[in-house]
Amino acid sequence: MIKVVAFLKRKPGMAVEDFQKYWLTTHANVVKQMPGLRRYVQSHTLLSGYKKGNPVYDGTAELWYDNTDALRALVNTKEFQATQADEYNFIDRAATGQIFTEEHVIKDGPTPSNGVKNIEFVTHKPGMSIEAFQKHWKEIHGPLGASIPVVRRYVQSHTRLSAYKSGKAPAYDGVAITWFDDTQAMRVSATTPEYERTRADEPNFIAPGTLPLIITKEHVIAG
Repeated sequence: MIKVVAFLKRKPGMAVEDFQKYWLTTHANVVKQMPGLRRYVQSHTLLSGYKKGNPVYDGTAELWYDNTDALRALVNTKEFQATQADEYNFIDRAATGQIFTEEHVIKDGPTPSNGVKNIEFVTHKPGMSIEAFQKHWKEIHGPLGASIPVVRRYVQSHTRLSAYKSGKAPAYDGVAITWFDDTQAMRVSATTPEYERTRADEPNFIAPGTLPLIITKEHVIAG
């Protein structure tokens, strides 16, 4: 199974509320028609995330397909072309990107119905091979993050190794996704020793600097 993770910025001048409404209704109905689509989830950045300025992204779209053949077959369909054409109505295409990933469930739990979803965009430590980065992230860092008591579910989506074969670096090496009951639970998590151990491990495999992130509300559109 392949998961496409798209990170979106709204069209310049468009209100956040209008962007979210269009994405959730008009665009969602267009995307759902694409052949081979197994699951489709939108995650909208919380409106509270705009109080101090524009967040790094206005949300993410996650789309699951069986394999690369399904993706190749999709490109020339009228449904795919319709989806691409509709994006110009609400998305800033120049500031929007995507990565093709393989999903790893680190902590398998139910997603809270009214919870929040934290999405962090991860880049590997300079000089570290992608294989070593992925192994450390999944096998060493993953259990640390999963140990944080208030984390309800934890998924890592690793950029597929095929993305590196052309010599071009993808936008990100993956995304880390965690679900919480609410934003207060997220604040509580940051006070725990488990959280401190998790953050302390990050320099061992993640590039220096602050991880770009958005806090979102998840909407399951299909699947």
